Amino acid sequence: MKLISRYTMMLLTFVILLTTAVPVALASGTTDNSSSKKLVLGTSADFAPYEFHKVINGKDEIVGFDIEIAKEIAKDLGAELVIEDMGFDGLLPSLQSGRVDLVISGMTPTDERKKSIDFSDTYYKSKQVIMVRNVDKDKYPTMTELENAKIGVQKGSIQETIGQSIPGAKLTALDKISDIVLQLQTKRIDAAIVEDTVAAGYLDDIIGLAAAVPDEEQAEAAIGIRKGNTELLAAVNGTLERLKSEDKINQMVTDASLLMADKANKSQNIFQVFWQYKSFYATGIGYTLLLSALGVIFGVIIGLIICLFRLHDAAILRWIGTAYVEVIRGTPMLVQLMIIYYGFSLSFGINFTALQAGIITLSINSGAYLAEIFRAGIQGVDRGQLEAARSLGMGRGAAMRYIILPQAFKAVLPAIGNEFITIIKESSIISVIGMVDIMYQASVVKNITYQGLSPFLIAAAIYFVMTFILSKLLGRLERKLSASDRR
Repeated sequence: MKLISRYTMMLLTFVILLTTAVPVALASGTTDNSSSKKLVLGTSADFAPYEFHKVINGKDEIVGFDIEIAKEIAKDLGAELVIEDMGFDGLLPSLQSGRVDLVISGMTPTDERKKSIDFSDTYYKSKQVIMVRNVDKDKYPTMTELENAKIGVQKGSIQETIGQSIPGAKLTALDKISDIVLQLQTKRIDAAIVEDTVAAGYLDDIIGLAAAVPDEEQAEAAIGIRKGNTELLAAVNGTLERLKSEDKINQMVTDASLLMADKANKSQNIFQVFWQYKSFYATGIGYTLLLSALGVIFGVIIGLIICLFRLHDAAILRWIGTAYVEVIRGTPMLVQLMIIYYGFSLSFGINFTALQAGIITLSINSGAYLAEIFRAGIQGVDRGQLEAARSLGMGRGAAMRYIILPQAFKAVLPAIGNEFITIIKESSIISVIGMVDIMYQASVVKNITYQGLSPFLIAAAIYFVMTFILSKLLGRLERKLSASDRR
């Protein structure tokens, strides 16, 4: 038991040091300065030249003409601009729940969206184009040839609406434009609908434009603001009016297009990619370990409580324990994450950060599985030992603490280790809400380098090394704990 306590203290110390060393504010890609007024911007930074990641002076930055407009708005408001990068379909829920003050992501003010949020005056116009592989350019002279074709669109965008109007079209809706381009390059889709300004960043020897053009009016982009925030809406419109009168928006578009054209070298091999972006992966490793360690620690506490509920004599406690396990195990972790991150905010006004939501989700989810592991371990201990302890005058609690749980813990240690390894891998799900873990950083590197394979191979290698080392450490601990059994 002393050995277990020593390892537990070492783990807690490690977590505390990790929590201190890694700046929590980076969890959602923001900065923290509580003494200044902040303007929180929500954006989906894979929409060059509107907004995209770029390594400048060795640092990852989100740039683009949308970002420049946001800087001007923040300057006029006398506020510090804080940027939160997330999936395009997460922008409206984030705005409605108050996580961000405004969204700028080349968003078209459709009638459907106007029911949920307010929009500023429009600041940019673009047209829709059909992106195809160059070898297929002659296959689609008009929109008629796209009927029954496989088409990629961005989820929740106006392009998705256009795709739905094409008879027989089989749509693949994804969050990121870069993912859609990968689908096109790997021949999983036949064509993609995108804005002409965005398409310009992806045209090369493989990808080109078809002659077919969607029968749509020019799309207008506007800034989304939470309904009823008339003060901010007026301020944003004032800034846009000033920028238009000074003809600065056109200059911003030109500058962003030039920056976008300065693409990373696609010929880099996997080792060069890793070395150039090693700081990205280092940050991701820190947050992945933090998420996993805290998820397991709180999961163990929750699991132990639920396990004792399930073994208790009181029927109501057994029912609560059983219901918890069945509900959590019967629902996907992604759904649980969405409920905690967005649902709690929209329904109860509780705004968890991405890091907090990730830890809570992992803890709750792993708690259900660990409860069953503990229950199996406790039930595996000979019942006669509990009866012997009680006959010596021990209470039920003391008997569980000093006799049953130490033996049960030793028996289920391999299963707990497997759960820890599983959590490390499943923590990648948290990246969908902007948590900068390994998976998130791999996606950022993919968007910067325009390489679809190397960033994820590096991520896979990192996950393997982490889980392999952990399994060896757990095996060593298991051998130490079982040493007494061989005496």
